[in-house]
Amino acid sequence: MAKGQSASLDRKKLFADPVMITTIVVLIAFLSLFILYPLAILLVDSIYSANTGLTIQFFQESFNKYTFIRAITNTLKVGFLVGILSAAVGLLFAYVEVYVKVRTKFMGGLFKVVSMLPVVSPPFVLSLSMIMLFGKAGIITRHVLGIYDNNVYGFWGIAIVQTMTFFPVCYMMFRGLLKNIDPSMEEAARDMGASRFKVFSSVTLPLLLPGIGNAFLVTFIESIADFANPMIIGGSYDTLATTIYLQITGAYDKNGACAMAVVLLGITMVMFMVQKYYLEKKTAATLTGKASRARMLIEDKSVTIPLTVFCSLVALFVILMYVCVPFGALFKTWGRDFTLTTKWFEQVFTRYKGLKAFQDSFILSLISAPITALLSMIISYLVVKRKFKAKGFIEFVSMLAMAVPGTVLGIGYIRGFAGGVFHSGFLQGIYGTGVILVIVFVVRSLPTGTRSGISALRQIDKSIEESAYDMGAGSLKVFTSVTLPLIKDSFLSGLVTAFVRSITAISAIILLVTPSFLLITVQINEFAEKGSYGIACAFATILIAITYGSVLLMNLVIKFFGTSRKVKEAE
Repeated sequence: MAKGQSASLDRKKLFADPVMITTIVVLIAFLSLFILYPLAILLVDSIYSANTGLTIQFFQESFNKYTFIRAITNTLKVGFLVGILSAAVGLLFAYVEVYVKVRTKFMGGLFKVVSMLPVVSPPFVLSLSMIMLFGKAGIITRHVLGIYDNNVYGFWGIAIVQTMTFFPVCYMMFRGLLKNIDPSMEEAARDMGASRFKVFSSVTLPLLLPGIGNAFLVTFIESIADFANPMIIGGSYDTLATTIYLQITGAYDKNGACAMAVVLLGITMVMFMVQKYYLEKKTAATLTGKASRARMLIEDKSVTIPLTVFCSLVALFVILMYVCVPFGALFKTWGRDFTLTTKWFEQVFTRYKGLKAFQDSFILSLISAPITALLSMIISYLVVKRKFKAKGFIEFVSMLAMAVPGTVLGIGYIRGFAGGVFHSGFLQGIYGTGVILVIVFVVRSLPTGTRSGISALRQIDKSIEESAYDMGAGSLKVFTSVTLPLIKDSFLSGLVTAFVRSITAISAIILLVTPSFLLITVQINEFAEKGSYGIACAFATILIAITYGSVLLMNLVIKFFGTSRKVKEAE
């Protein structure tokens, strides 16, 4: 009864607050219009024909095409392999950091760099590096090993590049999970005579299994949704994302493309639901709280040396692939003439409208970042701190964009806003403008910011905000003067993450960008496809410098103006 009365009181407070009601209505409208509506139009286009009405013809035609069946098979094969390899390498890196005594500054710095590089770089930089290092004119294959006919394109090229791109995500996930395992359970098994391998296989691994499943599914979803890497290094090895893109841009078959997109969306949605609503909860239930005391690190050289050597080699290989990019922009002709030159950087700005590309990308990302950060914090606040019937809907739809491949979302926006229900008015007019690009950037970055905000808000005691309400403050005043300052670090982090994700995005916007806008990632993709690696590397190098500089700036701002500093000073 008390619980029911409390919920009823919360609802009365909510309905008495016009600002909160307006915010909820606007949020529901935004999420419905720019996430659910494009996906609904996509579904309608895949099952409806103006001539025959409801039909499964487009699905039948798609499944009768050998290229489509091959694309599904290829996509699943790559996805499973990348998921397994990324989870395995990520777990090994995390295990070495948490369990093994290799606490050298070099290793710590190496791990930090490797975990950060995929965040601050475009998603297809490693494909460029792979071709330049191991292709037919590769510096390692041709000039070091003397191999002149090495084919880096296809299944193994995509799998290696995606594994190197995604395993740092798994490493970050496993690092947190391993730190939360109480060492007393493992030490008890050791005291009973179990070997290190037996302890790992019978104690540590069972505790990690939900987390391993979670990491596998996250990377599986990322892999099958990836567009840029298969486009550059896939060669004739078709994946679903590239097949859908070519279906709408090459064959001009919108209904066929929509049917294929629905198949891809169905696969990612199933995986997303399992990952979010089953494995995430199971992981949280298995590993609760923090370790009760410090862990006794493994010092046995038979364990430390091979693990350290392996992780160091992988980390150095990843760094080598990223270092290859600026050198690709400084050499006169990659693979033939290694004379240092600045001509590619000069041509970026003099011949290929680089200034406009950086200006357009920077401005659009700069506009979308604060909108994304603020929306993420508002959604997080409503989900964690408020009780109302539409809360579950807002949380689910805001996270849904994580499961929607960029190519699928791009086609949904084309069908939804270049036609669809809105044949006139403002929403019809946004197609082909910067507005739709900003909206796509916001939608794509929203899940990351929302998850970060929810984690930060759950650490704030409810009584702090309740005391402000008791003193007569409205919801807007409480949010801006109490809640937001307490989650300032999370907000700043979300701001920069949204900026970096927006300026390095490719899969969703490549279908929506028009000649009136030049975006850096689209330029890099275009020149990489043509084999103009010098120009592509020059664009990529400047972009990495911008994103890396943004992250460093954020760290400095948080260090000197963040919440943690104020707490420290108060103590």
